Amino acid sequence: MAIRSVVKGCGAYLPKQIVTNHDLAATMDTTHEWIVERTGIHQRHVAAEGEMTSDLATQAASQALQRAGIQADNIDLIVLATTTADDTFPAAAVTVQKKLGAHNAFAFDVQAVCSGFVYALSVADNFIRCGQIKTALVIGAETMSRLLDPTDRGTAVLFGDGAGALVLQAEQNADSESFSQRGILSTHLYSDGRCRDALYVDGGPGRGGSIGYIRMQGREVMKCAVEKIGGAVKKALEFHGLTPQDIDWFVPHQANIRIINAVAKHFDLPPERVVITVDKHANTSAASIPLALAQAEADGKILTGQLVVIEAMGGGFTWGSALIRW
Repeated sequence: MAIRSVVKGCGAYLPKQIVTNHDLAATMDTTHEWIVERTGIHQRHVAAEGEMTSDLATQAASQALQRAGIQADNIDLIVLATTTADDTFPAAAVTVQKKLGAHNAFAFDVQAVCSGFVYALSVADNFIRCGQIKTALVIGAETMSRLLDPTDRGTAVLFGDGAGALVLQAEQNADSESFSQRGILSTHLYSDGRCRDALYVDGGPGRGGSIGYIRMQGREVMKCAVEKIGGAVKKALEFHGLTPQDIDWFVPHQANIRIINAVAKHFDLPPERVVITVDKHANTSAASIPLALAQAEADGKILTGQLVVIEAMGGGFTWGSALIRW
């Protein structure tokens, strides 16, 4: 018998305030058409003053727990992927733990920027697989709007705020090698610190104490994203002897519609099998994949037993993929 991490419920939360491309065009040198053509983004949600990342995370986590039918005190682990924690310390995850009343869990943050949710999912999955825990709450939550330079249209139009969450629970499977049984089949993580300067924030406790702004070499990121993400998806499929035709749903990190379309085209995935939320959410970093998963499930797209592929690439560079039998 082998242990698998099975998705029991997912949740999402988006701040109420919506900023459209037209709103941005009123304050910077850009247009709605320019943004849509280059990114696919039409709008983004922005956290209200005083609304913290932990607040967004708690809302998404509460919905995931409700949909899973699991009480907070049954959670063994909370792992929160975020680049925008409320404080330098403690981890935002312990604040979420307090707000949920998940007093039997241990909690910590994972920081891998846009790849954070894939990293966090891998961490939780491995805790479950080795038998240390039975139930995990995996969250991606960000308030990226607070890292934006309003004078830099190359980055200021790209990001939004939000949170998504999955509840994972251990289940015994007769065959650990079978890709037909429910659960996380595998996760595949990568990084390359040589690419650090292509996408980073120019601040932090060690750099004068300022929060800093996102700085990005757009062409370099675009070039590397398609290559590295494609490689991670290929590795995940080859690991199980699968082909792109076996994929029911491709749920990519929602960074840029051109990146999403390029990777989907590379694997001959038709548009109707690709989940896209970047138009309404923009790039919510570590929150984008769980937000997209929650939206697709709520829309009746992702069904029990279907094969889901997720992938992401973030600053550092970090990147990764995962295969999930829903």
